[in-house]
Amino acid sequence: MSLKDKLAAQRIYFLLGGLFITSLVVSNLIFQKFFYWYLFDIEIFGSKLFEISVGILPYPITFLITDLISEIYGKKRANDVVVVGIFASIFSLLIIFVADAVPATSWSYVDDKTFKTVFGNSMIAVFASMLTYLFAQFIDIQIYHFWKRLTKGKHLWLRNNFSTWFSQFVDTFTIVFLLCSFGIIDWANFKGLLVSGFLFKVIVAACDTPFLYLGVFLFRKRFNLKINEEIDLL
Repeated sequence: MSLKDKLAAQRIYFLLGGLFITSLVVSNLIFQKFFYWYLFDIEIFGSKLFEISVGILPYPITFLITDLISEIYGKKRANDVVVVGIFASIFSLLIIFVADAVPATSWSYVDDKTFKTVFGNSMIAVFASMLTYLFAQFIDIQIYHFWKRLTKGKHLWLRNNFSTWFSQFVDTFTIVFLLCSFGIIDWANFKGLLVSGFLFKVIVAACDTPFLYLGVFLFRKRFNLKINEEIDLL
């Protein structure tokens, strides 16, 4: 690969990393709002199906990005992006902590009470989310590369969906469990949120498979990559 191509591949890698980090940090900031996706009028464990946090919306994007990076740039580069995302979450947590600690002026459009209502639980949630998300993403990458080795780079849909489904269940179960344990969510909603969150992620994972195929196709065409060949940025 020429130096020009390597620089182009590096720029794309940084762009994907930026999208990943933005999606991760934003999801940790908006999680307290819940919405009802009217796909099916069904109740599960006393809760409407797909009563889910808006924080779940950016999550499938992050798994799509790590799968694409895993496929094109390799396991190490995917792990590097996840680690940077965790540091970004910690940094955002520190900023929220300082912003919550300083007193608002009398004329501030957002007073201390409103700010605390919106962001007060973020520190607990972000910490819980960081631990579970880090675990889930590393599981996703490990399973993805297990299937990639087993299939010798073929059957992209298999490793994309299987790795995401398993890791998303781990992530959904752990974060809902922790949020219920911290008293942010009532335990009565635990089962309903678990099922709704996981099923939503399964549906989105299935829907993002064509986009992964498109991304891999464009990368292979642009950089003349063979099946199972990865870009070495060094």
